[in-house]
Amino acid sequence: MTTFTFRRQLTVEWGQCDPAGVVFNSRYFEMFDVSTWMLFEAALGVAAHQLASTFDIVGVPLVDARANFLKPAKFGDVIEVASRVAEFRRSSFDVEHRITIAGELAVDGGESRVWAARSKDDLEKIGAVPIPAEVIAKFG
Repeated sequence: MTTFTFRRQLTVEWGQCDPAGVVFNSRYFEMFDVSTWMLFEAALGVAAHQLASTFDIVGVPLVDARANFLKPAKFGDVIEVASRVAEFRRSSFDVEHRITIAGELAVDGGESRVWAARSKDDLEKIGAVPIPAEVIAKFG
């Protein structure tokens, strides 16, 4: 378990909502994705678009996403997204996302991602590679 948590606030926009003015559930997964990239940017001090070249990877592809919707967020609500790496494994990791409205938990979600690089033998193949110890250390 890591200690570094990235937090951001945003105001729910009309385009994120269904006709009733409630955030459409798929939009939460977009928030998770953006928050994961921002988490890595903040922890590693490397812009998201430079992660691949800095660490010789193709990226951190998503392999699983989940969410438990507890309270609806509505047009105009100010929400906070708190994201952290819950667990690092050899070549994959889990990110935990908690979305709150006025301090109350609204969405409890998570992602599993893989630290992925091109095969040295066949550049057409992409696969999981070990996450560098210095990357893990930056998350506390």
